[in-house]
Amino acid sequence: MEARDVIIAPLITEKSMTATVTSQYTFEVHPRATKTQIRHAVEQIFSVSVIKINTTNVAGKVKNFARRGVRTSGKQSDWKKAIVTLKPGQKIELGGVNPFEQ
Repeated sequence: MEARDVIIAPLITEKSMTATVTSQYTFEVHPRATKTQIRHAVEQIFSVSVIKINTTNVAGKVKNFARRGVRTSGKQSDWKKAIVTLKPGQKIELGGVNPFEQ
């Protein structure tokens, strides 16, 4: 897998943005990516040094909906999340303004 295939997208939430103060960044990653592959991908794409990686598999939610009087249910896809800790003093520019880094 290439680096761009491993890292799918950064997660931009209030909780993940507060963690950027302590050099922790959250990404959605390929479900079969290992911690070593994630480490190499982040270091190659963003030119930073990674200290630690925590991963978790997130189960997709079951959603119920009605359409034309018929009630059905569906399931969102399962996905994998990686929390990457960088060396102190390093940071990744994700674009936009982060109000927590001031």
